[in-house]
Amino acid sequence: MEIEFDPKKISYKELLDIFWESHEPTARSFSRQYASFIFFHSEEQKKLAQVSKEQLESRKRQKVYTEIVSADTFYPAEDYHQKYYLRRYSPLVKELIALYPSPDDFTKSTAAARINGYLGGNGTLEQLKKELDALGVSPEVIDRVVKALRGATR
Repeated sequence: MEIEFDPKKISYKELLDIFWESHEPTARSFSRQYASFIFFHSEEQKKLAQVSKEQLESRKRQKVYTEIVSADTFYPAEDYHQKYYLRRYSPLVKELIALYPSPDDFTKSTAAARINGYLGGNGTLEQLKKELDALGVSPEVIDRVVKALRGATR
């Protein structure tokens, strides 16, 4: 299954804004595998990425180490790197793995990705509650996610 960027749902510019806010791009990576990258599929995306990087450097008055590169072959991260925030809650992971038994299904699961994002601080408890029913997870998973998110925000 290949997931594609859908500009009808979110613009590339909006995606870049979220990207810059979600990490510290002025910090140098201690290894290549943890480096910060923006991948582009067209010259237009490349230009938007470069302009946004330059604007951020100007605003921060610091070098931004994020690299902007063509999106060629994509290699998913190892399983243990997938769903980083979610993996902190092993009972929750066990329940989701029961729903998505193969590592590939778990990694590509929209439910696991959305829950991981919320646990990583992207979104509010109210937004999560509105979305959980549509994710197709059990009431037990919903309860665990809400409890975990409440604990994470304290």
